[in-house]
Amino acid sequence: MVRRPVAWIVAVVLFAEALGIAGLNWFLGVVVDRQDMSLAGLDPDVMATSSKIGGVVFGLYFALCGLVALLVALRDRPAAGLGRVLLISAAVVHGLLGAFVWGLVGWPAFLFMVLVLGLIVLLLMTYDGRGAKSAEPTLPEGGAATA
Repeated sequence: MVRRPVAWIVAVVLFAEALGIAGLNWFLGVVVDRQDMSLAGLDPDVMATSSKIGGVVFGLYFALCGLVALLVALRDRPAAGLGRVLLISAAVVHGLLGAFVWGLVGWPAFLFMVLVLGLIVLLLMTYDGRGAKSAEPTLPEGGAATA
């Protein structure tokens, strides 16, 4: 079965992305702070602080999505309620980020975003019909099917 390994992979990737996004935004905040330049009259301290806060918030969002995927892997049950909504929103975010990074960063970043999007969708879809009952009729205890 591919359910649990996919959930583990999604959890690891989302935790790594959480650290990467938070670290990148923190680094950009430090760069803006050291440049001491304004952009269209904005205060550089405000830009640096908002970049750091945005990175921490976005990193926590991805870490929470990774926690949901980790719980799916540990419990071997589908995400329900808020966890499912978080995973769906993470898939949408990766689709949008993939569209943006195609032009800004290049095709390798686009392929990474599409790969993560595919993994999240695969995680959501492999657990989708798990609780559904089988469509095959069951035989009575006598062993012979009656028509």
